[in-house]
Amino acid sequence: MAKIELKQPIVDEISSIIKDAATVVIVDYRGITVAQDTALRKQFREAGVTYKVYKNTMMTRAFKGTEFEGLTANLEGTNAIAVCKDDATAPARIIKNFAKECPALEMKAGVVDGIVYDAKGMDAIASIPSREVLLAKFLGSIQSPITNFARVLNEIAKKGGPDACEPAAKEESAETPAAEEAAPTEA
Repeated sequence: MAKIELKQPIVDEISSIIKDAATVVIVDYRGITVAQDTALRKQFREAGVTYKVYKNTMMTRAFKGTEFEGLTANLEGTNAIAVCKDDATAPARIIKNFAKECPALEMKAGVVDGIVYDAKGMDAIASIPSREVLLAKFLGSIQSPITNFARVLNEIAKKGGPDACEPAAKEESAETPAAEEAAPTEA
């Protein structure tokens, strides 16, 4: 069997992993221990991120002709890819948080929704909260005015309804009497 026939299934595997991916991140994992790698893989698995180590030549072949082709310039040294189809920020966020404990781990580059980012761009993307967190914040901001309105209505009900409340005082404008005096009268 020729070498290319042996390598084609690996290229096909990479192609199937990156197909329809929201995010692909190139990770330099050189210098991390086995225990750290195991912990990192566990976090990726829990977040639905595929994390694999492949040869750079295999990744280059799989990326060719796709939106991820811009990542091939960063394929030098020891690399792995972190791929997520659902949450575009999950791989970068996990890597950034894990790198606080393990500075040897670093993001080289990535593609998010078809746009190629360098390490600094991926670091900025990592600071974006997950979709669930953003939705929770949005719902909290919508719910807050409604909750406050409900509290006001509850206080009115406790005091005996709208009839028990004092009416708002009407403000009399200082200009009103003067305006009436200055207005001409018709005879």
